[in-house]
Amino acid sequence: MTEVSYYEVLEVTKDCSGTELKKSYRKLAMKYHPDRNPDDKKAEDKFKEVNEAYQVLSDDEKRSIYDRYGKAGLEGQGGMGSGFGGSNMDDIMDMFNSMFGGGGFGGGRQSRRDPNQKYALDFEIELSLEFHEAVFGCDKTIDINYKSSCDDCEGTGAKDGKMDTCEYCGGQGQVLMRQGPMQFAQTCPKCQGQGTSAKEACGSCKGEGYHEKEDTVTVNIPAGVDSGNRLRAQGYGNEARNGQRGDLYLTFIVKEDENFIRNGNDIYIEVPVFFTQAILGETISIPALDGELELELKKSTKDKEQFVFNDEGVADVHSGRKGRLVAQVTMILPKKINDEQKELLEKLQESYGVESRPHKSTFDSAFERVTSWFKS
Repeated sequence: MTEVSYYEVLEVTKDCSGTELKKSYRKLAMKYHPDRNPDDKKAEDKFKEVNEAYQVLSDDEKRSIYDRYGKAGLEGQGGMGSGFGGSNMDDIMDMFNSMFGGGGFGGGRQSRRDPNQKYALDFEIELSLEFHEAVFGCDKTIDINYKSSCDDCEGTGAKDGKMDTCEYCGGQGQVLMRQGPMQFAQTCPKCQGQGTSAKEACGSCKGEGYHEKEDTVTVNIPAGVDSGNRLRAQGYGNEARNGQRGDLYLTFIVKEDENFIRNGNDIYIEVPVFFTQAILGETISIPALDGELELELKKSTKDKEQFVFNDEGVADVHSGRKGRLVAQVTMILPKKINDEQKELLEKLQESYGVESRPHKSTFDSAFERVTSWFKS
């Protein structure tokens, strides 16, 4: 059977940077994590595969061996180890703290999970923002659905709360996973670490252990957020059996604007300029985030030339310091001309003499060389 490349597993190229590798790992680990895919064997296997690939490729020495000799080289060197360890393990744990816990914009607190709880108290949703809402900040009212523990089965998912020892893990709540020479403990995907399973499913919640409820939350979104930023709404997550609620995490997706292009805290705008304006020079008004700015075109302004306005960009979400507004000229030529305009342009061209035909002086020597080739 063909061996799948670790690079393919993590959906990156062989020359990817460490940052690209980590970003892809985070995305895939979140997608296939057992907490998000209960009772899904395929997702469980994929999750283990993704972790194994990252364990190797995030280590420079192991990655070098793997690039030369593949998995066989790692096994021969003992390079895959016996489970997660060292700095890679710290790296992985930092990621999961960020994915399933943390405060503010990706904080560092661990996700709260009662071993007998069938679902995580914290959860995450994507929130779409208009361009101006992200730039200037706003208040958003959001309708959400959250999980609340089923009273009839006390959140167990079992009829009358009656549970049996989990056959999959033998009541341990953990299972040992082996991948080649690597072995590590993982929360049992069948009982979610409880060590027990339902004898008979609860009829009220159909074995889920929870009911879904509706809620509304109003959040204040600070100026300067961008796509990928996260914000915590404390106390709006799922509800535990004791009535305590976790936190809701909002991941922002910012829509593009028709005129402004954002790059971090900098804003770019394309300024169409007619060729005569560029030749003669002119002061024009252009739109800015806070109104308008005066752009002074120099004489003989070039196509794609950029003019920079400091402190006219987006305010940094942490420091409040503003970025730049960069105006880039796009030269506009007439699509058609009438007889009068043609005559005027011809007179203008003649008035420049030799200067109006730069190709002639540039190519004179080339013409002479080409001619000499055929004479020899």
